[in-house]
Amino acid sequence: MPRGKSKSRKTGVKDPTSSTSKDTLQDVVVRSLEDLKAVDLKVLDVSELTSITDTMVVASGTSGRHVRALAENVVEKSKAFGQRPIGLEGEREGEWVLVDLQDILVHVMLPRVRDFYQLEKLWDMSQATRTGS
Repeated sequence: MPRGKSKSRKTGVKDPTSSTSKDTLQDVVVRSLEDLKAVDLKVLDVSELTSITDTMVVASGTSGRHVRALAENVVEKSKAFGQRPIGLEGEREGEWVLVDLQDILVHVMLPRVRDFYQLEKLWDMSQATRTGS
């Protein structure tokens, strides 16, 4: 071993917050929300319903501070993965923060805001096909 270089210890334990080469952006987003204890996390495939995005991720935070922290963690982890958000809205108020990752839109909301807008029902593919027939 060359002088000045320290030998790293391998413990065989993988850091659950680190990403692997097999991870997708969706994996990174979901893990970043789970790491900070997002509530009622849902991943919706909306690729058949809109050309705006392929996936919507909806989660709740327990307070404005929690909502902001969840969104900030998504931004941080997605940047580390190599995907910079193209938009970020609502972080000042902290009631509903939208992180636009192009192919994935992440909505982090307070429960009362989420109950009011009911995005899951709006974008639920099974509901759309039932009412369209």
